[in-house]
Amino acid sequence: MTTNLRVIVAGGGTVGLRMAALLSDRGNDVVIVESDPRRCERLQDEYMGTVIDGDASKPSILGQAQPERADAIAAVTGDEATNFAICMAAQRMAEIRTVMRVTGEPDSLYEEYVDDLVFPESIGARAAANKVSGAGVRTLEEVSGDVEIVEVEIAEDAPAAGKALEEVRLPRGSLIVVDHQGQRIGGPETILEPGHRYIIAVETAVVDEVLNILRG
Repeated sequence: MTTNLRVIVAGGGTVGLRMAALLSDRGNDVVIVESDPRRCERLQDEYMGTVIDGDASKPSILGQAQPERADAIAAVTGDEATNFAICMAAQRMAEIRTVMRVTGEPDSLYEEYVDDLVFPESIGARAAANKVSGAGVRTLEEVSGDVEIVEVEIAEDAPAAGKALEEVRLPRGSLIVVDHQGQRIGGPETILEPGHRYIIAVETAVVDEVLNILRG
């Protein structure tokens, strides 16, 4: 079974909403915390997951998102100081991975206190989602609203590990684009080597099924 993450996204603006959608598409459980009541109303219409109305920098609000049950928190509001405060509060409340959005030249000491920094102005919500997910899966590009180009590392215990592509029943709506050496288009003879990475085109509807096969 895929080990899905429980993620708290603090900040429901453009970056936070897109990030939450990307993580949810990968089968993760994502909670958004947003301080603007009007934006919360919009989020509740646009986002299918849990939305908490409140300022995540306040421990009483952050506690509603249950950081003790979460694997990671991404503080992606438009205010750098607020993001840092959220990450620090989360670390005091739980053992949790922290990802912080910075809006300018970052303080050189940030990396001593948080696990990762993101710069949405240059890399966007996609890269922020990648940092939260970890090294095994990385969205490279969104071709359209329903198709993504994803880099996936084959897990050692995945159902597809060590098998030729012709032996693996990938769902309709997915395609191995490039083999792990980046030298040829994937074909029936392509071996899905554990620990190696492959570029895949996949429709949003089958992302979770594909990751179950390739990641286990």
